Amino acid sequence: MNEHGGPDNGAPITHDFSSNANPLGAPDEVVQAIQAADRQRYPDPDYQALRECLAQVLGAQAARVLPTAGSSEAIRRLTLAASLRGVRQVWVPQPGYGDYRSAALALGLEVQGYTSGEALLSALMEQARPSLVWLCEPCNPTGQSLPPSFWMALAELQRQHPVMLAVDRAYEPLRLVGQDPVPAALADQCWQLCSPNKALGLTGVRAGYVIAPVDDAVLEVATFQALAPSWVLSAEGVAMLQAWHRPGTQAWLARSRHTLALWMAAQQTALMRLGWHCQPSVVPFMLARPTHSVNLLRDHGIKLRDASSFGLPGWVRLSAQAPHAQQALLQALTQMESTP
Repeated sequence: MNEHGGPDNGAPITHDFSSNANPLGAPDEVVQAIQAADRQRYPDPDYQALRECLAQVLGAQAARVLPTAGSSEAIRRLTLAASLRGVRQVWVPQPGYGDYRSAALALGLEVQGYTSGEALLSALMEQARPSLVWLCEPCNPTGQSLPPSFWMALAELQRQHPVMLAVDRAYEPLRLVGQDPVPAALADQCWQLCSPNKALGLTGVRAGYVIAPVDDAVLEVATFQALAPSWVLSAEGVAMLQAWHRPGTQAWLARSRHTLALWMAAQQTALMRLGWHCQPSVVPFMLARPTHSVNLLRDHGIKLRDASSFGLPGWVRLSAQAPHAQQALLQALTQMESTP
């Protein structure tokens, strides 16, 4: 079973640094839209109005915008669709989100990990069979971004090799540093997974969408659609996605990124003063290596994300939190270090 941040079966969590969800909560406009959702009727099973609404903002054909029950559901469905079309090998970032690997292993597919963009490009150049390649931009759990030079090289490689590219964009709306490095022309040739519930601090609303490629030589859109369960989105999910691109929502998101950047900088500085090694990150979460074990933090109502399941024992992933939560974390760490 994959490990995740957020609630667990332990003691109540007072300060949750383990989840990557926006800690500022959701804007009133989105909350009101969800509360007003019609729960007495099924949504349109084809989600045509929603797809047209999203397509207009995205500048894509509605036929390419496919609702999902969040990225995890999309990962499972896209992997199954690729398998049914003959793909037998899946490339996943290492470290990376565990659902990429588990979805492939559940279908008996061969899984290969890559530790850098250069390693991926080199490996793909040497193979000839169709593959599904997962990319997370920006990456979870590292919080880092692949450079534009990588994406340009990947675009050139795709023109010569039968690779099916899937880009998980869950954290792009929370980018604090730099710009989206994926060229528009390449993005149009990728399966792009979007799940705004993290940026909105609404991870309990399982809703997202996939933007299908303009042309995919391996997988047809109809195959992906046919594998969806009926009513893959709830009424609340539809309402959240319809409110996602509204000007008020996006203005709120821009303000929240400014706040999160300040919190992130303060948190990194405070932890480094305690001797922690903090990896650079372009989003409001990061990998860090504490100077001592932090297992006892749960006794203080504080949860970090142990990075051992990512293949990084001794490391943790933690998100930027409000000043009062940071203060509680620092006090607990100081108390733990002073206790014999």
